[in-house]
Amino acid sequence: MGANELSALLWRERELLELLSFKLEEEQLLLTAGKSRWVQHATREVEQVLVRLRSTGLARSVEAASLAREWGADEDAPLRELVAHAPAGPWSDIFTGHLQAMTQLTGQIKGLRDENEQFLRAAARSTQETLAGVTLDPTTYDATGASGGVSAGSRLVDRTL
Repeated sequence: MGANELSALLWRERELLELLSFKLEEEQLLLTAGKSRWVQHATREVEQVLVRLRSTGLARSVEAASLAREWGADEDAPLRELVAHAPAGPWSDIFTGHLQAMTQLTGQIKGLRDENEQFLRAAARSTQETLAGVTLDPTTYDATGASGGVSAGSRLVDRTL
């Protein structure tokens, strides 16, 4: 266990963040195209990536705590503090690169999440407005199969039967 393992986990986490960004963009394309039929599938894929990301994040936390002890930092030190405690050599630059990339990716993901939320709110509002405009008066069909609205005028009722 050590810096190599932590770096490998950070690479895996970065790959998952990129996949999450892709899935959110995919969801956004479906929303903007009005293909609401497929949004549930895209949302499920986003949730699957989030589950994998949580698992990888947990493994990263365990490995980072171990490395923090080795480098003389607090066990719960964030990556930024690990960079400060890194021994002379390449690890400071490597972990700084991971930190910068992950910060950028999480910013992109936040932006996509916010945009998708706006699209979903607009779609929900449009659906509500459409449903509000639907009349609830049932109509009947006449002998020709056409929908005949209920008329407010007089009616002839044959009670001879």
